Amino acid sequence: MALAEVTVAVSGGVAVLTLNRPDRLNVYSRAMGEQLGAAYARCDIDDDVRVVVLTGAGRAFCAGADMQPEADTFRGVAPEFSAQPLSLPAWEVRKPVIAAVNGHAIGIGLTLAMQCDIRYVAETAKLAIPQVRRGMLGDGGSHWTVAHAASRAVAADVLLTGRTFLGDEAVRLGLASASLPADEVLPKALAVAQDIADNCAPLSLAMSKRLLWADVSLPEVVDRETRYHRVVMGSADSREGPRAWVERRPPRWTYGVDADWHRVLAEEDRVRPGEERT
Repeated sequence: MALAEVTVAVSGGVAVLTLNRPDRLNVYSRAMGEQLGAAYARCDIDDDVRVVVLTGAGRAFCAGADMQPEADTFRGVAPEFSAQPLSLPAWEVRKPVIAAVNGHAIGIGLTLAMQCDIRYVAETAKLAIPQVRRGMLGDGGSHWTVAHAASRAVAADVLLTGRTFLGDEAVRLGLASASLPADEVLPKALAVAQDIADNCAPLSLAMSKRLLWADVSLPEVVDRETRYHRVVMGSADSREGPRAWVERRPPRWTYGVDADWHRVLAEEDRVRPGEERT
């Protein structure tokens, strides 16, 4: 029986997804992509999961695509081909997704990390999106994620040179929040994840993440912020947050993400007085 190429462990509201091919430096295969997309989808709808951490088994995060013929990673451009291979990418998961880049992240390894919301990287990890040096080009939305995490100039530097850089430089470029010794990366990500899971309102997090990833104008962001405030203002959660802070205790939230997402969708779809539905 084949071993799972992505393992899932949930504790205290935090799901840890581990790319699990340590003998091959967790190189990406079609099976890994299918399992990672499925794991993200399960976390998205499970209100017991409040934060997701993505990491790699062993000494690498993901050293790129599996080039072995039996991996069937590149079988040509079929009609259903997409440069975004996951059925549900990290940016569509309605919970924060933190990448604990514990070692090398090359090609799709780095583009998977860039799909996450927050990144912590090993100081000496080698990072690159080298596809232009292989007759290909960056995938997984990297032409958007890299530019939006840092700048268009940084994206051009990374994507148009295909060069390799280390974790320390990733922080200087704005592609990661912090670089640490390799054995401290996952503990740091888990500590941040647990703090979020313990203290942040799940539905508020989901709406905030939706706004952060929305590729819309500033006026549209303000409109959505206004609509989302209508979901939570005056709610049990908006009363519980201040009360828990005053009483110096962990908050007990009422709203869940999947259970109450209909409130968000209803507000997004609501026609305001004076507006006309086109």
